[in-house]
Amino acid sequence: MERIPTFRKGGVHPNDKKVLSNGMAIERLPVPAELIVPLSQHLGAPATPLKQKGDTVVAGEKIGQASSFISADIHSPVHGTIADIKKVTLANSVVTEAFVIVPNAENPLGNWPEQPYDSLSAQEMLAIIKDMGVVGTGGATFPTHVKLAVPKGKSVEALVVNGVECEPYLTADHRLMLEQTDLVLRGIMIVAKITQPKRIIIGVENNKKDAIETLRQVIASNSYPITVTPLKVKYPQGDEKQLLKATINREIPSGKLPLDVGAVVLNIGTSFAIYEAVALRKPLVERVVTVSGEAMSTKRNLRVLLGSKVADLIAFAGGVSHEPDKYISGGPMMGFAFHDDQIPVIKGTSGILALDNEPAMKAPQTPCISCGRCVAACPMGLQPTKLFRLIDNRMYAEAMGMNLMDCKECGCCSYSCPAHLPLVHGMKLGKRLGRK
Repeated sequence: MERIPTFRKGGVHPNDKKVLSNGMAIERLPVPAELIVPLSQHLGAPATPLKQKGDTVVAGEKIGQASSFISADIHSPVHGTIADIKKVTLANSVVTEAFVIVPNAENPLGNWPEQPYDSLSAQEMLAIIKDMGVVGTGGATFPTHVKLAVPKGKSVEALVVNGVECEPYLTADHRLMLEQTDLVLRGIMIVAKITQPKRIIIGVENNKKDAIETLRQVIASNSYPITVTPLKVKYPQGDEKQLLKATINREIPSGKLPLDVGAVVLNIGTSFAIYEAVALRKPLVERVVTVSGEAMSTKRNLRVLLGSKVADLIAFAGGVSHEPDKYISGGPMMGFAFHDDQIPVIKGTSGILALDNEPAMKAPQTPCISCGRCVAACPMGLQPTKLFRLIDNRMYAEAMGMNLMDCKECGCCSYSCPAHLPLVHGMKLGKRLGRK
């Protein structure tokens, strides 16, 4: 009998609601009437604009230049004209400059034939990934070329690919594993050439048995040196610290990175983007987004041009059947609530959800009774209730001294709290003010 591992410390088991969309094959969203392409779609400094209002652009053309070591290039998703440059507020509350691009009505999309890439060196591949603006598509949006640049003196014991997709409702990576299996695996092998790991593991939660079987079949038929490891269903197993504990039994010390324990972690969507970057010379200008939630008329997995407005996705899904309690960009545990359907899809947008809240989520806050459920649920071994009290009393330095920066903002504490305290929001506030 196959062993099904997981991480041991903390975690929760929310209703995953994936049945709403996991049977929906990927469809292409029609090209919208206009795109809003922000210069900040990644962790780190925003890109510097390279174009002006009135300029024409071609699909794949660089329109924003990475401005620092932690930054990423921005490209035009279409052939078109820059109608305006304006400030926009994204779902994560980041305010940034954005290009408003009107696509060419007759021929808006680029053509990306596969090019030979097997003979490219690791450094050439890494340079292409940088030039194509690839970042982590799981939500963190860390520039991929920085993550894959292994410093001298360090080696990679394990390349671990995140096929977990543990956030409720989201099924975009699940569909990629089923529909683009070979291309995802080719992307993983490109990363393997760059990082030279001793072993390659794809971790997939056991609620995706069809993806596990499909991956194993294609791996065997191509003799790829990749192992697929089924994992118990547990949130937040998609976080790199919990994923490494579950797959290779390595624990990342506080303040350290996966590379410090000999690992590189990337997710399925990023692997697919890496294949397209290196093999097609296609920048990251589109991605798969799950459109779901109880209030959505139909549930979809859509291939969406970056810069498409949320309103375009919702309209394509038939609108909402009734007014939702909230809209979420991303997943319900770590995503961002928003109210403006004109916000754009960016590189880290994994889902657009129209949610009905559970009755318990509407309950009023009550005083903390020190039940310890948040402590038991925290996968980082923190004490959320004590941290929340410190932050609530503006004792930010003391909270930082209790390892507040180790908080992953996963939401397990808030999910578990019978008093309905906004614990994770307190952690976010405490980290922001504690760093000042």
